[in-house]
Amino acid sequence: MTKPDVRVRRVYDPPSAGDGTRVLVDRLWPRGLSKKTAEVDEWPKALTPSAELRRWYHGPSGEFEEFARRYESELADPEAAAALEDVRTLARAGRITLVTAAKDPDRSHTAVLRRLLLA
Repeated sequence: MTKPDVRVRRVYDPPSAGDGTRVLVDRLWPRGLSKKTAEVDEWPKALTPSAELRRWYHGPSGEFEEFARRYESELADPEAAAALEDVRTLARAGRITLVTAAKDPDRSHTAVLRRLLLA
């Protein structure tokens, strides 16, 4: 079995023909972006970190490794786990691109999702 091809891009970057299935992994729709411009194929809101976890991470004591650990724990919730499995299925079928409004996708929940999908 081939390893899934999971890419990460900012949703504000123009879509590329090589993106495959574009999966928005943010709970809120990106500010100032139309659905037509974003060209999002899937939007599994259950995959996103809780509001409480996001606030903690962006607060004074937020640290990425601890955020990743807590986020993975949240992904064990049945609804989140089902959404993660749905995205895994998409990744097995062909290239997917996780799109996010996060300014630093490498230090966000998107990086955690990518790692889990590639595992």
